[in-house]
Amino acid sequence: MTSSDVIDVHTHVVPKGWPDLAVACGGDGWPWLKVESEREAIIMIRDREFRRIDSSCWDPAVRFADMAADGVARQVVSPTPVFFGYDRPADQAVRLSRVFNDLTLTVTGGDSRLIPFCQVPLQDPAAACAELDRCLAAGHVGVEIGNHVGDRDLDDAGIVEFLQHCASVGAPVFVHPWDMPESPRLDRWMARWLTGMPAETHLSALALILGGVLDRVPPSLRLCFAHGGGSFPYWLGRADNAWERRGDLVRGRSTMPPSAYTDRFYVDSVVFSEPALRLLVDTMGEDRVVVGSDYPYPLGERPAGAVVRNASFLSESQRAKLLTANARAFLGVR
Repeated sequence: MTSSDVIDVHTHVVPKGWPDLAVACGGDGWPWLKVESEREAIIMIRDREFRRIDSSCWDPAVRFADMAADGVARQVVSPTPVFFGYDRPADQAVRLSRVFNDLTLTVTGGDSRLIPFCQVPLQDPAAACAELDRCLAAGHVGVEIGNHVGDRDLDDAGIVEFLQHCASVGAPVFVHPWDMPESPRLDRWMARWLTGMPAETHLSALALILGGVLDRVPPSLRLCFAHGGGSFPYWLGRADNAWERRGDLVRGRSTMPPSAYTDRFYVDSVVFSEPALRLLVDTMGEDRVVVGSDYPYPLGERPAGAVVRNASFLSESQRAKLLTANARAFLGVR
């Protein structure tokens, strides 16, 4: 396996040059970029620092250098979830999506090494479908969505409508956790990211299954969960046990136990240790794990795909699937 083959399906972008969002989209309280130098900036929410970032978020030259150093041929470039705008009125979220989707294409620049994914105003299914169609025509390959919209999870009727549209137009969907609960217990040690994100992804994978979504959307829907599917793979046996023993409460609209659906979606490999990757492959199957790094953020994996490359339990044919072939199937590219 060479660097000419490896595909990283989980990276993010923060384009520079976005306008004052209050002017461009309406409303107030939008994120804004505090530029400290040509290479450093801070994403701000009102007067609070959200995240420090650097030029790897917006400069393709920096990104290409890091890809070469990591041995990665292509990256999927997705939005940063803080900019989803799902809590906004739909008309504002439409304008927001257009701003960032158009700017993302200026970063990827039509270079085949960078595969752009768009964002959509998921709180409005019709508007989300329209923006996806606009973006696919403009050069985006797929879409990243948050794992929920307020209290609406992936089995919400409107979100299912959007997923069905994605299946009909052949757009791959990358599901990223976001908007984790806050509490005094979670506001220490980055606990919202260390425990909240895995739990959010786990919950939404269950919603997809127990809510009957995978019984209703066509198998052509290509869906991938970030961060190794969160805690879902580790607790899949518990979910099956509950489905069998407390079916009166647990089965929901699903026709089969949760483990019967693992061939219907992908998960990325950013789990950081060989034992965790072994569990992931054993649980999801060797055809359903793809390399993801969470580049360029500090909780991501560098070099990208290191655990997959070095895993002693993988055969070379399995390694080739995780590094390349599975991502091609998810993305629908050669």
